[in-house]
Amino acid sequence: MKKIGIILTASALSIGMFSSAVSAAGTGGAQPYNVMTQVAAVDVTVSKEDLLKKFKASFPGIFDSVKASEFYMHSYENPYENKTRYDMSFNKQVKGKEIYGSIGFSGDNFEIESFHYEPVTTADALFPAKVSKDEAKKIANDFVQKYIKDGSYQLTEGMNDFYYSPQLLTRPIRYSFSFNRVQDGIAIQDQNVNVTILGSGEIVEFNRFNTSKSSTFEDVKKLNDSKEALAKIKDNVTAKLQYQITASDEINKYDVKLVYTPDVLSLNATTGEWFNSYEFLAENPAKKGYEMIVEKALPAKQNGITKEEAKKTAENLLKVDSSKVKLSIQSVEETKNYNGQDVISVQYMYNYSNGSGSGSNIEFDKKTGELVQFHSMKREITEYLEEKKDDKAISYEEALAKAVQYAKEYLPSNLHQYALPTDSFYEDPRGLYYFSFPRIVDGVLVSGDQINVHLENDGTLGGISINRPQIDEWPSKDKVISEKEAEEIFKKSVSLKTSYMKEYQKKENNHYNLIYSPQFNEEDYQVLEANTGKWFNQYNREVLPEVSHKTAADELNYLIQAKVLTVKDAKTFNGDATVSKGEAIKIMMNSLTYMYSGFPGGDSENVKQTFTNVDSKHTSYQAIERAVELGVLTADKSTFDVDSPITKEELSVWYIRALGLEEAAKQSKIFKNDYTDSKKIKAENAGYVVLADSLGLVKAEKNEFNPTKQVTYADLAVSTIRLGHEMSKKGRDYRFGY
Repeated sequence: MKKIGIILTASALSIGMFSSAVSAAGTGGAQPYNVMTQVAAVDVTVSKEDLLKKFKASFPGIFDSVKASEFYMHSYENPYENKTRYDMSFNKQVKGKEIYGSIGFSGDNFEIESFHYEPVTTADALFPAKVSKDEAKKIANDFVQKYIKDGSYQLTEGMNDFYYSPQLLTRPIRYSFSFNRVQDGIAIQDQNVNVTILGSGEIVEFNRFNTSKSSTFEDVKKLNDSKEALAKIKDNVTAKLQYQITASDEINKYDVKLVYTPDVLSLNATTGEWFNSYEFLAENPAKKGYEMIVEKALPAKQNGITKEEAKKTAENLLKVDSSKVKLSIQSVEETKNYNGQDVISVQYMYNYSNGSGSGSNIEFDKKTGELVQFHSMKREITEYLEEKKDDKAISYEEALAKAVQYAKEYLPSNLHQYALPTDSFYEDPRGLYYFSFPRIVDGVLVSGDQINVHLENDGTLGGISINRPQIDEWPSKDKVISEKEAEEIFKKSVSLKTSYMKEYQKKENNHYNLIYSPQFNEEDYQVLEANTGKWFNQYNREVLPEVSHKTAADELNYLIQAKVLTVKDAKTFNGDATVSKGEAIKIMMNSLTYMYSGFPGGDSENVKQTFTNVDSKHTSYQAIERAVELGVLTADKSTFDVDSPITKEELSVWYIRALGLEEAAKQSKIFKNDYTDSKKIKAENAGYVVLADSLGLVKAEKNEFNPTKQVTYADLAVSTIRLGHEMSKKGRDYRFGY
């Protein structure tokens, strides 16, 4: 768990805060370049045809319809691995619909590391899918066993299907599986293959990570007795109380729980030494309390900041001493970030002489002028321009002192609530230091609220950010179980997992040690709810409820699992209950488009509000505004009747608008409205109703449409899935929105 936490922190800082200069220089639909690439190490030339031929020999049947001439290709040197990488990608239309894909190669032998394919979506890839998850698992397993020849692989159970947003009904069902490479039957922790299967059974994604033929492995015959190792871990496990923050379904709202996490290191399975993921320790380090960065609050950097001041500060932070690159400020905007904080965002771009470029943004706290998010791209630019940088590495202690100095300079007013790092990660050979300063509330560490500082190995600031969700009320510690009780639960629930792992702090280390890692409750990522002592998954891989219904159980449960429909209690849920308009538009929009909670977008002083009774705090706000944007709802009235039930006639209108058929539906005279209850249908809606019925979305029964019938959850589930199929068939795609 410690290993994963450290690596995730490093990855978030090194990848999530910037756009790579190398990747930004891709083809992007322009004239292909580097079609012929010289490989200096072996003095040979490689072409697109050569690489595609190698790929098809390894993976027959994939990309067979794509010609070499339809691929764009580029290559680049990876300075951290001393190897060349090659990317091939295509984008074309088939029968009026777009398909695209890519292949990644690396090294002198052009090892295939990845491919990605987005085919034309077919009905059997949507719900109900042609293949089940178990069938897809077999397809993925057969694929890996047949085509991956660099060793044996086994499926990593329990590591798939983490969903953080709704599964759109217009998009194919995707099953993702991860396989670890094994040595002598033991998993190699960081060597894995990921495979994604569509609901149609097509293999559409493959990635291989960290494979190395020069790796060495500790002898499995030297394994110590696991019983002794388990006893040692039980004797040393302690419980750490934490506040854990997770995003809720409401805009800018967060759920906060008090949890107990187990605090114990792994063990070298042959020597018995403690292992913290990057080095071995003879003694178990003593548990320390939290040391705050500063004891008293420091004054804010300034009293507010203007757009012009933000632009000037950004230019000073971003300036690069090179004639080969030009910095340009693209925009300066007042907005809210994903934590609901008022910020000034400065968008910028570095333009290179060859026409390519890369960019990102810097955020400033509007009230204090302090940095909220900044990443320096100077190292990436230097490497991209192949300019040498004379690095004089500083020590860990010097780096920590520098990180504190930068924190005091760029975000002083927050520091009295944050502690010195409990974990840090030094990435070699890049020589980067990452420090995470956790927030402390009432003596308790807050997981999900920290200051991150990233340094180059010479002490130069590489990036700084503060992730500070707005929490109105912190749960009380009064009713939590004691640390001793939590530790007893941990001791009863702990087991060992054996795997091969590296010491990540060692330069060019390819040796794998045998490691005993603690698992709790036979699953990774499990923690205790501090008030009850019950287990739950700290990364929200929640077990969603399953409801029953006589005719629409499959549809309702699919919408629940896809996070389109929210049901809190399966026992009290009634699928035959009528749906309000506010709830119906939420379900419909969740099924058709992504909407990002906590990020309303736009100028914070001018947030859009179409209806006077639905402001940005309303639970249906985002769905309603997105529906207005897409033309599903009209703004011809000042209010929206969110609480009244929706009828079949009203739902028909929404569906036809979503399909882009409104102009046709308005021509009511061309439609034959011969329902036995035709007079109950509003004249202006007759075209919508007939179209919705003829497309099988909202159906009549025995030639009676019953337009005023109130729609139930079961009705809505069935018809929404039909709408998803129809929109996919017509190529209507509303994936992105706020």
